[in-house]
Amino acid sequence: MLTNDAIRVAALGCVAVALGASLHRLIKVRRDPVKREQKRRSEVHLAGRVTEGMVLDWDETCIHYGYTVNGVPYSTAQDISTLKTYVPADPNTMIGEVRVKYAHNNPANSIIVCEQWSGLRSAPQK
Repeated sequence: MLTNDAIRVAALGCVAVALGASLHRLIKVRRDPVKREQKRRSEVHLAGRVTEGMVLDWDETCIHYGYTVNGVPYSTAQDISTLKTYVPADPNTMIGEVRVKYAHNNPANSIIVCEQWSGLRSAPQK
C-alpha cells in the first residue's frame, strides 16, 4: 500500500517531468528561424546531390525554380533575403538554367544558393 509520502513524491516527479518537457519544447520552438534556415542550407550543401534546374521567376526576396529528380518534377522557391551578396547584381541574369542541390533522402529539400556554394550561372565571385 502506498503512503501519502510516496504519492507526493510520485506526483512531484510527474510535475517535474512535465515542466522539463514544456521547457524543452519552448526552447526548441523559439530557435531563430534565420539560423534554422542557414543550418538547412548548409546541410543540403554538404550532403546534397546536384541536378540541373531552371529559374522560372524571381523577386526581391525569392527565387522560384523547378527541377526533376528520378522523373519527378519539383517546383519551389528559395528565400534569398539574407543572401543578397551571393546573387548577381543584375537579377535578370538569373533567369534560365541553374544547378540545384537537393537532399538525397528528400528531393523536395533543395537550394540553388547558400553561403558556401551557388548554382547560379552568373553568381558573384568571392
